Amino acid sequence: MGRREDGTGGHTGRLTPPDWLTHGLRPQPAPVPKAAVGRAAVALAAPLAVGLAAGRPEYGALVSMGALSGVIGDTADAYRMRLLNIAVPQFFGAVGVTLGILVYGEGWVAVGALTLVALVSGMISSIGAVASVSGLLLLLNAVVGAGLPMPGPWWKAPLLLSLGGLFVLVLTLLAWPLRARVPEQSAVVATYRSVAELLAAAGTTDYDARRQEVTRSLNTSYDLILARRARDHGRRSPLVQLLAQLNVVIPLVEAAAAAHLYGRASRRPEIAAAVRELADSLEQRRGSAPELVLPEPQGPADRAVNSALRHASAVVHHTGPEPEGMDDRLGAPAALGVRARRAVRNMLLSEPSWRYGLRLALCIGLAQTLVSLVPVTRSYWVALTVTFVLKPDFGSVFSRAVLRALGTAAGLLVAAAVLAAVERGWWDVPVMMVLAALIPAFSVKGYAFQTAAITPVILMLSDILGHQGFHLVLPRLVDSLVGCGIALVAGYLLWPESWHTRIGDRLAQCVEDTARYVVCAFGGLEQAERAQARRRIYRDLSSVRSEFQRALTEPPPTGTRAAAWWPLVVAAERIVDATTAARVRVDHGARPPGPEEVAGIERQLRELADGLRSSEVLVEVRADLPGDDEGVLAPLRQEVRAARAIASPEPRR
Repeated sequence: MGRREDGTGGHTGRLTPPDWLTHGLRPQPAPVPKAAVGRAAVALAAPLAVGLAAGRPEYGALVSMGALSGVIGDTADAYRMRLLNIAVPQFFGAVGVTLGILVYGEGWVAVGALTLVALVSGMISSIGAVASVSGLLLLLNAVVGAGLPMPGPWWKAPLLLSLGGLFVLVLTLLAWPLRARVPEQSAVVATYRSVAELLAAAGTTDYDARRQEVTRSLNTSYDLILARRARDHGRRSPLVQLLAQLNVVIPLVEAAAAAHLYGRASRRPEIAAAVRELADSLEQRRGSAPELVLPEPQGPADRAVNSALRHASAVVHHTGPEPEGMDDRLGAPAALGVRARRAVRNMLLSEPSWRYGLRLALCIGLAQTLVSLVPVTRSYWVALTVTFVLKPDFGSVFSRAVLRALGTAAGLLVAAAVLAAVERGWWDVPVMMVLAALIPAFSVKGYAFQTAAITPVILMLSDILGHQGFHLVLPRLVDSLVGCGIALVAGYLLWPESWHTRIGDRLAQCVEDTARYVVCAFGGLEQAERAQARRRIYRDLSSVRSEFQRALTEPPPTGTRAAAWWPLVVAAERIVDATTAARVRVDHGARPPGPEEVAGIERQLRELADGLRSSEVLVEVRADLPGDDEGVLAPLRQEVRAARAIASPEPRR
């Protein structure tokens, strides 16, 4: 029961490192972003060269420090989102460093100011991805401004830091005129290819993994296109056509669920090959439609696949409805001011945003109080460590603290060699090119690798500003360990939700949403409304899966509990698949279920959700799973029985 889906949750009897540590130290199989590597090398090294040529190396170091923030924040695919991801945080970074400069050397005033900035930073981080980076940069630059002597007057450092971020932005957007729609189109092509693999895996044990990949790909594609569509209201624009081509994937995915239950698509390789051909047509922008030669359907599931594939082919090759008639499933976007006011109101009224803000403020306040009472050279590093470790969207606080300590130690070894062997001056430029190029290359491999790459860069820039040389290394290691300790105690152990998390509540909500989807699938909704409901439930399931995978990296008891409850996450996904498959079969000729059948399944799921909310642990039970049911809902009933048989909630005493 305690084993994970991938089989790594058990014990082998050998003395091995814990899963949460090995997971973080295992490099992720992500390709190296070559363009980002080149941009980082130029963005951080060029300002140093200009500063040296002008006789102001400290100015070049500040511009490079701003460029470092831009490099770290350049994580989006679409150019409009990259513009926001870099430009908006630079404004908050400029505000942060200005506040830091104003309280530099002011003792307890600086402690109070940085604590307040930490509260604001933590709260705005809950708004969204751009706000999260903005909150991070606001606090980081405030800490640096309050801890490092900056060249006067007060406005010079914010200006130089902003120039560095804008330099990265310019380098990033150079290709925008030539590649304006490439990220969105590439995302849609990738979605078609993932659907092809899903259909090829129907009826096999590989289907669940392929379906998760399709969900991630669909989420990415819709996020990219709808973010741009909110600013593009033309009904005949190429973006509308691209969105229509993405929309017609949904019936194919739904049909794949039906095909999986009956194992036919995997025995019809022509289906997956036809979808791959559609992906090639999208990628090469071919307008001609080749004739589709599909196997003769043998039942409702086959008819659903063939029908969805022919419709997708017509839209991809522009032989379907004109863009004016296409449903972009977006509606009129709210005005920017309305969205901003709504986000601020939600932030101010949200308990999680206040709790995280107070959590971060407490840790930053303790860090600044400590370095005010105990003489610490370049004390800003303690608060910087706390800020990075407590970022809410970076993963487990506990594992991040440990991984940051390990990553910092590895980065300090590189920094020690650089500071000892390289004399400050023109040699800094080629060395910085090499070290900066490692940041995006290592960032995609994991948090510890990113920390190891960023550490020597920050130390080099700090040395140019402070001229301490090799003597920076040991204090930075001590400061990092102190910061990690503060984050672990005040940001983790003192908060009950860290080690006593109610994973059952989140899973119960997921099961309840699944029950609602079952009713929605066989209610009186239109097909478009059902498709939207299906997209929402799969997106929510993807979010739940991510939350549980994050919880699995926590130490016991949280990680152990998440591993025990993990099979129910998988079971909920299978229930949604079975519901979708049943709806598809009904749409293509199968006899629809009676209202009492749907109500019975809903009742069983809601009972399971109620039990999960009232339990602390799960205990394994036995249950018979008869397979002789009749009707279109037979597979769905069996999946529900399987979910209820996985575990019976043990009530609280």
